[in-house]
Amino acid sequence: MVAEAIHDESRRKGNFIALNCAAIPSELMEAEIFGFEKGAFTGALKTTIGKFEQADKGTLFLDEIGDMPFGLQTKLLRVLENSVISRVGSNKEIKLDVRIICATHKDLNELVETNVFRKTYCSA
Repeated sequence: MVAEAIHDESRRKGNFIALNCAAIPSELMEAEIFGFEKGAFTGALKTTIGKFEQADKGTLFLDEIGDMPFGLQTKLLRVLENSVISRVGSNKEIKLDVRIICATHKDLNELVETNVFRKTYCSA
């Protein structure tokens, strides 16, 4: 996988974490990516770190980014701009140093035109 090779050849000492956005139900994706605090929702019996925290000082590979729910794309933008996350159920900001690599087989320009994907992430 190219994303993992990029990570392996870099100076990053943290983990390489891969997440297939198409394989996770949209209602669970936020908790999977950002983690959650104990009691944040039914079944949240303990605080759990998400993929971003697992990849701190390393690389997070978001495969099939075109399947990420639109609302979650907005939260991802906050991470890209500020390098901070907040777990589900918390307002505390957690500073991170994560390289993010994304891939998809979908036509992102088409998804932008149909308001499924944020134009912010697509370059001309």
